Amino acid sequence: MDVAPWLWWTTVLLTTGLLLVDVFVIGRRPHEPTTRETSLHLAGFVALAVVFGLGVWYFAGGQYGGEFFAGWLTEYSLSVDNLFIFIIIMTKLQVPRQYQQTALLIGIVLALVLRGIFIGVGAAAIENFSWVFYLFGAFLIYTAVKLAKEGGDDDEHYEEPKLVAIARQRLPLTEHWNGVKFTVSENGKRMLTPMFIVVLSLGVTDLLFALDSIPAIYGLTSEPYLVFTANVFALMGLRQLYFLIGDLLQRLVYLSYGLAFLLFFIGVKLVLHAMHENELPFVNGGEHIEWAPEVPIWLSLLVIVGTLAVTTVLSLLKDRSTRRKASIGAE
Repeated sequence: MDVAPWLWWTTVLLTTGLLLVDVFVIGRRPHEPTTRETSLHLAGFVALAVVFGLGVWYFAGGQYGGEFFAGWLTEYSLSVDNLFIFIIIMTKLQVPRQYQQTALLIGIVLALVLRGIFIGVGAAAIENFSWVFYLFGAFLIYTAVKLAKEGGDDDEHYEEPKLVAIARQRLPLTEHWNGVKFTVSENGKRMLTPMFIVVLSLGVTDLLFALDSIPAIYGLTSEPYLVFTANVFALMGLRQLYFLIGDLLQRLVYLSYGLAFLLFFIGVKLVLHAMHENELPFVNGGEHIEWAPEVPIWLSLLVIVGTLAVTTVLSLLKDRSTRRKASIGAE
């Protein structure tokens, strides 16, 4: 896929511009968004992603269009799982509701910048070392097995990142909030507010999740432009999704298993691709393994959509059954 430099810069400027507008609007008026507000914004971001994907499909062909949609859906589903951790962080740090959307937005912008660095490093590694697909694939398979074993319990055992713990020990912190500001003056000394810890926690946590999401999307497309835009559109709606379906997230009891299957599938796909492009001298004498199949993007897209649909339906059925039993028991 040949992306002109002007298109790269235009895409980066437009997407960054959308986020900056959101930052300035929210920064001036911190509040808890209404259901109508979040629904409209989320629908707008989803519509933008769909229009962009259709544009890629029209101008670059169905292969790249399918890669974008597969990558976007995968990143979005992983982002939904991130929301469980975000909810725990907000609850644990007792963030006032009117400040939560500002904290989320700043954390997301920071995560976008850091993911951009990961995307660039990943693209450079893939271009120069084809064997990196073996590493990506093995890591995703390991993550999938670990996630499947933990099931839905991993979010309950959230541990504060070490960087945040170090910041608590060594930086001048206060327990008093100063709106959405990071600092406050106390007794003539500049102190960091709890908002700083909140944003640091969200940023570090999202960066850790990037260790899964970046290899996962590179298993669906090797185009850095599509990797970047899929991540941008997935992160754009994350804040709205947090406020809109926070309660619904607790009902998606099988989400971790669905994501584990997706990561396993993409991990196997990466390993097969690495075998097909093999250049390692100690594997098949450094020759390509011809029998290793290349999984077509249409099959990947079908597996992703099907897995998410089945996971959601089974989760809601399980939740309905649990609620019915609880209602009967109460009677």
